[in-house]
Amino acid sequence: MRKDVLNQIKLIKEDVKLLNKSELARRFNCDPRTVERYINSAGSDVRKPREIKSKIDDFEEIIIDKVDNWGSNSTAVFKFIKKKGYTGGYHTVNNFVKNHKKEEVKKATIRFDTSPGLQAQVDWKESLTMISRQGEIFEINIFLMVLGYSRLKYIKLTTDRTQKTLFKCLVEGFKYIEGVPKEILFDNMSTVVDRSRTTFKNVTINQDFKYFSIDAGFDVITCRPYRPETKGKVETLAKLMGRLKPYNEEFDTFEELNTIVEDFNYEINNEISQATYEIPFIRFLKEKEYLNPLPSMDILLSYFHHEKEYKVSRESMIRYKGKKYSVPTNYIGKYVTVSENDSELCIYYTKDLIACHKISEKILHYKMDHAKEILKSDALRHYSNDDLEEFIEQNLKNMDIFLEE
Repeated sequence: MRKDVLNQIKLIKEDVKLLNKSELARRFNCDPRTVERYINSAGSDVRKPREIKSKIDDFEEIIIDKVDNWGSNSTAVFKFIKKKGYTGGYHTVNNFVKNHKKEEVKKATIRFDTSPGLQAQVDWKESLTMISRQGEIFEINIFLMVLGYSRLKYIKLTTDRTQKTLFKCLVEGFKYIEGVPKEILFDNMSTVVDRSRTTFKNVTINQDFKYFSIDAGFDVITCRPYRPETKGKVETLAKLMGRLKPYNEEFDTFEELNTIVEDFNYEINNEISQATYEIPFIRFLKEKEYLNPLPSMDILLSYFHHEKEYKVSRESMIRYKGKKYSVPTNYIGKYVTVSENDSELCIYYTKDLIACHKISEKILHYKMDHAKEILKSDALRHYSNDDLEEFIEQNLKNMDIFLEE
């Protein structure tokens, strides 16, 4: 470049149109076309940067697809695109993936609408340690649910974070607020998300939780990866759990600790929220009518509540609360369930009622017909019915046995 020509033309740019290009070329000892080119470019000092193509440019779409839609990491993508013709290094790929995720995080937005009845947020405060008066250590968890509009909070003390416990806590939370929000926001907890099928952009809800949400009547919303701030309401509530620390050595049993948590729940719902400047219980009065109605509890209970089953022994009896109760001999080896009221114990096989016993202080409870079946099927198999009745009359009735007709 003839900088002397360009600089001189800049100096006389106001008068350059009056000068003859040929005269200028003679003055600067250069070609007239050079003078014309410099006159045209005299208004710009910036040379356009030369575009340099990177080896990764042709593979960017492939990398983004594999990372976002299939959850591939940098190493896997690098090895994959090498087979497609990529000749660059691993660090170039790794830096591209890191920068891409940073950009996605910046762009990631979650609807944070707090319209009445729209959204609740759920999380666990995990592995809290509380110590009783006797020095016993309790490892506990706190289930948290917060309504987005009113900031009404439901907290529940639990000993684990299994899916059945999550179902139970949600159902009890719905009962507490007397309704169901239209959507609930969760982080990517394994009890909600199928992690084996979840990627950076595509979250898959596990099947059991999906069915539960349909039956309960709410949509499942999950936090985008690397965006914990979208759960701000429950994250703020988690900080309140520090207020439980003064209760160390102030309780004796788990039940007492549970009462402390319930009282604490009531207390924080009566305090002015720093977000709304209103008391959650009062603001909830405006939100309550917008919640979906409670669904059938029988359906929801089936997800976590299962009746205990009792195996019928070779004696054709079941053991329940330290006592034994007879059933017909054809149920030996099968599993039955029980239902108890104030005076009677009923025994069911599947849904069929097979025996009812009056509850007493006796250890053994026999129905007369069952006693006959049991004796005849074993030790007294050769006895006639009359002989069996006589044996029962002379022996069983004199023992510590409750015998019913």
